[in-house]
Amino acid sequence: MLDEMQPTEFAQINVAYNRVFRPGRLSVGLVLPLEAYAVGAEPTLRDHLEAAQKAEELGFAALWLRDVPFNVASFGDPGQIFDPFVYLGALAAVTDRIALGTSSVILPLRHPAHVAKAAATADVLSGGRLLLGVASGDRPEEYPAMNQSYNDRGTRFRDSFGYIRAVGSAYPKHENAQGKLPGEIDLLPKPHGTRLPMLITGGSQQAPDWVAQNGDGWMTYPRSVVAQGQVIADYRRLVKAAGQLDKPVMQSLYVDVVADPAAPPRPIHLGFQSGTNFLRSYLHEIETLGVNHVALNLRFNQAPIYTTLEHLADTVLPDFS
Repeated sequence: MLDEMQPTEFAQINVAYNRVFRPGRLSVGLVLPLEAYAVGAEPTLRDHLEAAQKAEELGFAALWLRDVPFNVASFGDPGQIFDPFVYLGALAAVTDRIALGTSSVILPLRHPAHVAKAAATADVLSGGRLLLGVASGDRPEEYPAMNQSYNDRGTRFRDSFGYIRAVGSAYPKHENAQGKLPGEIDLLPKPHGTRLPMLITGGSQQAPDWVAQNGDGWMTYPRSVVAQGQVIADYRRLVKAAGQLDKPVMQSLYVDVVADPAAPPRPIHLGFQSGTNFLRSYLHEIETLGVNHVALNLRFNQAPIYTTLEHLADTVLPDFS
């Protein structure tokens, strides 16, 4: 299992949180599945557990799972297909050190009691390696399939978030539209650490000050350097204004890593194709902006995935280990 938690300027929550997120430093993780697949195609998930073990062996900090209940054809991406919580259990069983994260669970489409119990179970089974990213969702077609409305998903997100926080305590008293907890029943297991580390994705239909005050960190997307630096600074000002400890920021990044290390960047969806020299300099740049973790998505990578993982481990990870 991971080392015991070390002192940090961020809150002490669980083993993964305090290993992956370090003030002033960047760590590098991967979005599953670790394979390339075209827009509109489904991933094969061939040897997916072996790929996760390889990522851990090479020293990547975290593996991230998306929550995609339905394959919405117009979006062109079914995600990793598996239910994220079942998949977290399988990954916990075949890995020992790497953090396991969701990016992100769609709270308005799940009852928060189920989310809290499944997440705490994954956290305990993995020895404190869970990072729970949560979101309000952005695929309108999924909501009527579950008899849920789309326009009020922000309210349900907020209620679910509060419910999950409440059931982390013993015999909680809490009531909102998601249910009534009278203080006479308890939800088990409790998380491995002090609580479930909950990172909010984007705005999740909430005011920026609510996101800064309530989440344990913020998950966002690539922007220009100037814009990214500004939104991170704004987020951290709101955290400070709430009288709280600093909180980590992470972002996703699609990359297509080519063999020539000096190859210049070429834009792709939410990222770029480049050699490792540019990728390494980009990661150092966002580190200076205050990004604490980047989740690399290799979906559009043209080289064999294992070759790319080893290439990244040799040339990029040493700067961010």
